[in-house]
Amino acid sequence: MVAKFLTLECIRGESFGLLSPRPHYPSMPKYPKGVSETEKDVEGSEAKAVYSVIGMTCAACAGSVEKAVKRLPGIREAVVDVLNNRVQVMFYTSFVNEETIRETIEDVGFQATFMTDEANEKSTQVCQIRINGMTCTSCSTTVESALQALQGVQKAQVALATEEAQVHYDPKIINYNQLLEAIEDTGFEAILISTGEDMSKIQLKVDGVCTDHSMRLIENSLRALPGVQDLDIDPTLNKFSLSYKSNVTGPRNFINVIESTGSRCYKATIFPEGGRDIHKKEEVKQYYRSFLWSLVFTIPVFLTSMVFMYIPGLKHGLDTKVVNMLSIGEILRWVLSTPVQFVIGRRFYTGSYKALRHGSANMDVLIALGTNAAYFYSVYSVLRAATSEDFKSTDFFETSSMLISFILLGKYLEVLAKGKTSDAIAKLMDLAPETAILLALDSEGNVINEEEIDSRLIQKNDVIKILPGAKVASDGFVIWGQSHVNESMITGEARPVAKRKGDTVIGGTVNENGVLHIKATRVGSESALSQIVQLVESAQMAKAPVQKLADHISKYFVPLVIILSFSTWLAWFLAGKFNGYPKSWIPTSMDGFQLALQFGISVMVIACPCALGLATPTAVMVGTGVGASQGVLIKGGQALESAHKVDCIVFDKTGTLTVGKPVVVNTRLLKNMVLQEFYELIAAAEVNSEHPLAKAVVEYAKKFREDGESPTWPEARDFVSITGHGVKAIVRNKEIIVGNKSLMLDENIAIPADAEDMLAETEVMAQTGILISIDGELTGVLAISDPLKPGARDVISILKSMKVKSIMVTGDNWGTANSIAKEVGIETVIAGAKPEQKAEEVKNLQASGHTVAMVGDGINDSPALVAANVGMAIGAGTDIAIEAADIVLMKSNLEDVITAIDLSRKTFSRIRLNYIWALGYNLLGIPIAAGALFPSTGFRLPPWIAGAAMAASSVSVVCCSLLLKYYKRPEKLNALEMQGVMVENRF
Repeated sequence: MVAKFLTLECIRGESFGLLSPRPHYPSMPKYPKGVSETEKDVEGSEAKAVYSVIGMTCAACAGSVEKAVKRLPGIREAVVDVLNNRVQVMFYTSFVNEETIRETIEDVGFQATFMTDEANEKSTQVCQIRINGMTCTSCSTTVESALQALQGVQKAQVALATEEAQVHYDPKIINYNQLLEAIEDTGFEAILISTGEDMSKIQLKVDGVCTDHSMRLIENSLRALPGVQDLDIDPTLNKFSLSYKSNVTGPRNFINVIESTGSRCYKATIFPEGGRDIHKKEEVKQYYRSFLWSLVFTIPVFLTSMVFMYIPGLKHGLDTKVVNMLSIGEILRWVLSTPVQFVIGRRFYTGSYKALRHGSANMDVLIALGTNAAYFYSVYSVLRAATSEDFKSTDFFETSSMLISFILLGKYLEVLAKGKTSDAIAKLMDLAPETAILLALDSEGNVINEEEIDSRLIQKNDVIKILPGAKVASDGFVIWGQSHVNESMITGEARPVAKRKGDTVIGGTVNENGVLHIKATRVGSESALSQIVQLVESAQMAKAPVQKLADHISKYFVPLVIILSFSTWLAWFLAGKFNGYPKSWIPTSMDGFQLALQFGISVMVIACPCALGLATPTAVMVGTGVGASQGVLIKGGQALESAHKVDCIVFDKTGTLTVGKPVVVNTRLLKNMVLQEFYELIAAAEVNSEHPLAKAVVEYAKKFREDGESPTWPEARDFVSITGHGVKAIVRNKEIIVGNKSLMLDENIAIPADAEDMLAETEVMAQTGILISIDGELTGVLAISDPLKPGARDVISILKSMKVKSIMVTGDNWGTANSIAKEVGIETVIAGAKPEQKAEEVKNLQASGHTVAMVGDGINDSPALVAANVGMAIGAGTDIAIEAADIVLMKSNLEDVITAIDLSRKTFSRIRLNYIWALGYNLLGIPIAAGALFPSTGFRLPPWIAGAAMAASSVSVVCCSLLLKYYKRPEKLNALEMQGVMVENRF
């Protein structure tokens, strides 16, 4: 998955399907920069154009497109959505048109197609497909190329490590069945995981169905239900696969309909999931069985050729001639090695045939060529001995059978190890409880029945009972009861969070001490837990840019090895033919041709393209999994690779360097009025704002009201939010303006000298001063303090020791920002910055040669998060997938910025080590297999040992990546986090 994108949903403040507050964005200028007054009169209407852009792969692509479009005259705004390959442009028709914009995008190097709003509504779907049979990078490249060649496919990613493909496609042009066919045409088995449509899905197994009539009866009953979108039936398994709208119907309705159909003899249950774990376990079993069967035949072959020949009695029996020079031992080895070559080793024939059919070559081709050369030469030798009275044969049957056995052992160990790289996903999925207690309520809300159900059967608006110590079964909100919920496994919050009526809860968290009744709001794939799992899966699917090296090498690797193998055989054969080396070099059991053949086969089977292909994806899988377990969600290889290069971090202030829970600490009135009335007017205006400072004012105003928690404030009319400045509203027929000094000056409101003094005083104390104007006259000044996060100074200090420069960019005033910066040790401060100015500052740093990370709250900081090389969203809480960020810091801890950078550096050092091993192994192993040491030392590498070395190479790379599972955060961070928990308990 591409790590960086800014969707329209993010602009609206709705990220990843989870409800989040609407962010405040600066009001865009009515006219583009540089437009004269005369031109404004004829500027024409504003228009929107949406383009499908093919070829964008990363943040750099998005940045280049955005920059090129914004350079055009008359552009009001341009939003680039890399994930869905879209660009939305707001522009003025008198200055630019749709075609000019399209041409500009194509000038940058991408293919652009204009889309209508209707096409835009559902222009892209993301389909996930499991692919069985891939063995190396060449296989994944072949499948990826085949998918990308299809019309309607916007992007295709094939991950060798997870054996899955993620395809972005236009459902109006192509459907997922055609994608499956394209993959199977390349010679691999394709299994659909998800179509990416905006529907929930479930698979049901129905027992008791014995006729076609029964099947049709059930099908018709299900299709008639409202909300059912699609229905597929597998008669052999009695499996019904349904796609449905979760807000209309759900799985319990389906089960009730099935069990009520006909004579009520049917029983419906959720079909056992054929997920990734089951597939992996089956693959491990297959390789294990194949290896055991190969041993049954290979061990006798090995004994007859390598051991029994040194035991006098057995040697005589095996050397007994049957026909001419054909011996019993040769017949035994031929008979025993044939099933290994053609039955157990059949997978290598089918794999190489499929690869060659599509013009590519993979590991299977090397194995098939090597084993066939040994086997068929041995057959020729045996047949010649049977027809000759003086020809003494030397066979290599043990070479072919032992080669296949060792390679199967290597694949078994490799699949076993690869399965452990995705442990993070399994652990996340285990957070969901297996069962839930469903409550039935009467019209007055009283409980009339309790029923324990499978948690997968929960539907929207169900009421669920959560007992103390039990896991919360679904996302929802509390409708009855009080308790504390441990949310650390989802949000990283160390302390249990108090829950009462109206509070939201997250599925997978643990109820501590009280009984709760919750109403389910997000079920199935919509839940926060499912979305975290999807985020980690997408991250593990995404390729890191460094993997392009392996992909490039894989195109030429196998053909080059075949050429080297043939050249090795030819060189040794000709050298022997023309006496290029002493005859004494040839072992007594073979001739010059056989010696050359052994060298050629060894070269062919020691080369390992698999190790190269696994070097990056296995490390990325483990790294992103470890990050998830540490509360750092990294969106794929692109984010990991960018993070390890970061040398400059831009910090937002509020909620990032500070606790993010500002409180009013002082109030100064400049006019005579009752303090309660003063705060009622302010709160009435500020209650409509989502800004943290506004919330602090409203919370403080509650202290003056008797109705406590949920007071009713006076009605505010004509409310306007001026991003980065404050708010305006009409309350009780009075014009209320709440904001900073620049807002007051813009509104021509005079600021008395004593108010100026108060503002200066608050700034010195690292507090934020808020001015209040009533009916055009300055009435009061509020001082708001937002405590610095514990350990923030130490975090900045650690970053300096890591040679990472820190900068603060905030919308707050200069005095407050400067005081905070001095306290934490940041030298460069940019204050009073609007969201677009933050993004501009990030771009300036990039232009000066820095690799920049932006750390912010993911809402108002979205433009800067997108502009940065790495966007880190802090303070995510339940809003876990802020789409503008590359990395989500779930715990809201500043220390996790260091964790993210340190983990990415450790991961990429592991990737480098993998590449050094994989490339070094091939560069060293191939010459040795070719006989480079034979003239000086007499050492030669038998083909079966070369095959064992090849198998060990892949396993060693995977195991090297698995060592990342033991990653430990820098020791300093653990102490800082404990300090942070203690301090935050006070707020």
